[in-house]
Amino acid sequence: MAFITRGTNQKRDNKKGASAVKISLLRRFTMFFVNNFQQALGSLGDLWRTPMASLMTIAVLGLSLTLPTTLYVVVKNAQSVSAEWDNAAEINVFLRKDLRSQEVQTFRERVRLMNEVERVELIDKEAGLAEFREISGFGSALDYLATNPLPDVLVVVPTAEYSSVERARSLLQALEQEREVASASLDLKWLERLQGIVKVVENSVAALGLLLCTAVILIVGNTIRLAILNRRDEIMIMKLVGATDAYIQRPFLYTGFWYGVVGGIIAWLATTILVIWIDSAIVKFSATYESTLSLQGLSLQDMLVVWAVAIGLGLIGSWIAVRRHVSAIQPR
Repeated sequence: MAFITRGTNQKRDNKKGASAVKISLLRRFTMFFVNNFQQALGSLGDLWRTPMASLMTIAVLGLSLTLPTTLYVVVKNAQSVSAEWDNAAEINVFLRKDLRSQEVQTFRERVRLMNEVERVELIDKEAGLAEFREISGFGSALDYLATNPLPDVLVVVPTAEYSSVERARSLLQALEQEREVASASLDLKWLERLQGIVKVVENSVAALGLLLCTAVILIVGNTIRLAILNRRDEIMIMKLVGATDAYIQRPFLYTGFWYGVVGGIIAWLATTILVIWIDSAIVKFSATYESTLSLQGLSLQDMLVVWAVAIGLGLIGSWIAVRRHVSAIQPR
């Protein structure tokens, strides 16, 4: 009987111990988030107590991201315009003059069925001569021609997948190998120049963005370093009473986080203002050519990316500062 009683008591004690462990883990888990929330609010309060210094750092972060973001918007619009031009690229295929009308139609249908071709337009020799008669101003002189010197022409428009310079050239070479073709032409120079200009601008934006992001990290890191040095005595006391480096570093990391949050908003607003300003100039310029070009601003995804980059830069700058300077402060 005593054995049974001891066994029951032991089971009860084990249940109490397991319950205590569960409560302890739950409490520690809860307190971790409570402490983080308190430190996040505390770091936000520190920024509020020094508005001018905080605003200057945040403005530098936001405005540093504004220039590469605005250039990114311009490059994105240039890419969309160049894509439309690429899709409008046409290959002029000049057929042999000795082909019969049935052979021309058969060849046209064969080209139309090619996977690389979106559509084919036939300009027969008579229609070509009539058009040349109207635009050349040699109408009466052309009446003395015994035969029509112009060939039948196929205007081949490649699909979107084959509108790039390399694939359009491969399609051109394939058409030139056909028996019915005398020659074919495609002006690839302007496509190559356009793609070259866009590539140069893309690389310039990437290099400029990298330099400005590095500058933002250095500025944020230096600001956090000064904050750590100003609280040196407080940090030493906290270490004397047993505070860990991670606990001490956390408020400074949250400071960098708040720098990025507000700086990302400033970058978005400044970029929107610049895009509107540039767009008004582009609309006026395109109106002189009877066109309706306009800039498309940042999408929701782009804005989230800019915001994430700003927060990331703030965290990286603060992390570099706290890892180096908090651990170097030791109580004497």
